[in-house]
Amino acid sequence: MTTKVTIPIVFLYLPFFSNGHLEEPAFDTTSSLYETAALETKTLVIVLKDPQEEKRHAEARLEELLSLVDTMGAKVVGSLIVPLRTMNASTLIGAGKVAEIGVVAEEATANCIVFDHDIPPRCQRNLEEALGIAVIDRQEVILQIFSDRAATKEAVLQVALARQQYSLPRLTRKWTHLSRQRGGTQGNKGAGETQLELDRRIVTSRISQLQDELRKVEAQRSVQRKNRCEGSTPTAAIVGYTNAGKSSLLNYLCDSDVLVENKLFATLDPTTRKVQLPNGSDLLLTDTVGFVSDLPHHLVDAFKSTLEEAAYDDFIILVCDAAHPDMLRCYDTTLAVLESLGCQDKPMVVFINKMDMVDNQFAVSKILADHPDAVCGSIRQQTGMKELLEAIELKAHETHPEHRYLFPNTRHDLVAFIRANGTLISAEYLPEGIQVSARIPDRFAHKLENFSIL
Repeated sequence: MTTKVTIPIVFLYLPFFSNGHLEEPAFDTTSSLYETAALETKTLVIVLKDPQEEKRHAEARLEELLSLVDTMGAKVVGSLIVPLRTMNASTLIGAGKVAEIGVVAEEATANCIVFDHDIPPRCQRNLEEALGIAVIDRQEVILQIFSDRAATKEAVLQVALARQQYSLPRLTRKWTHLSRQRGGTQGNKGAGETQLELDRRIVTSRISQLQDELRKVEAQRSVQRKNRCEGSTPTAAIVGYTNAGKSSLLNYLCDSDVLVENKLFATLDPTTRKVQLPNGSDLLLTDTVGFVSDLPHHLVDAFKSTLEEAAYDDFIILVCDAAHPDMLRCYDTTLAVLESLGCQDKPMVVFINKMDMVDNQFAVSKILADHPDAVCGSIRQQTGMKELLEAIELKAHETHPEHRYLFPNTRHDLVAFIRANGTLISAEYLPEGIQVSARIPDRFAHKLENFSIL
């Protein structure tokens, strides 16, 4: 049963989706309001294949897009891999293929078509006019997923900003019903064009407002991050391709209850927990948003503060998904994102997860060749966890190396300084002084270098 709601037209800047449902406009020509009926979104998923691209890569992209659409909450009624030699400036795929896709969409009773390729606003409008149904691209799917899953104030602001920036050049797509009102002599503006200009100003103003609000939230996050970085406890960030098992790893190591789902982008907000290492020392572990290939640049910019968590921690735990059909592409994407954040030289522990469901042994071997110290295992089967903890502990010790000091017997304050800013391993009171072994961050170690011993 469909339900109808009345919405002021001036506030509709976002895509035609709400919680995975397509909203079909039913225009009221006597007022500035129109009704939307919530329909089940039946999607036809299309991947455009370049002649030089291997078929298996195109199939892997199709599988990922199908997973994205499923995560969005839409029903897939068909999928196609369309070979394409050249891009058409008007419709992206050319009139012949548009007609073919139209036939397939009609037979599948699809009311929405999702392209893997980014669609320019002009092509999007032309395709919707030719096909008579909604046409969206991968960016819009990811935006919808992020919008549905955003929970904290920062994530909500980031998604809202990204959606406003995405929809700004596409406003005319939403206002085609007003084009009838344009006309008159050259230089005159009809009511429809005036409405468009008004909406552009409203969206632009909203973007500025969101950017200001986001800067305030980012300032709060930077203070929290500074306090964490200036502490004595080592810090690490768990990074990797979306759905690789990052949140599952955090839950296992920290005995926490962070949301875990077999869906893309289950985590949007960084979560930090304390984990106790085998030797008894502590480590602050942060779960981050999953990376994805060709992440919309609006989202990269909006989530920059979230992604930058990895840049401020002492080292990185890179989780790879051995069950992914295109594991190497996911691995390369993750490294590319880390490089864009300036983390390419950051100390790293590589963990190859889901070894109980390996899809491509060659891909696993390639990553092991690049990282001989990588740990293989399965969080679900709880294999390789002991080895992973040992590798994490070793890396934490490398970032917080052990130092030995000999303090005068009268300088108990220095022992207290170590307890406050590092980890005291042992303290032996000798006639010649207090002999101490401790792990202390480099930013504090220089204050004690006059008492250092070999």
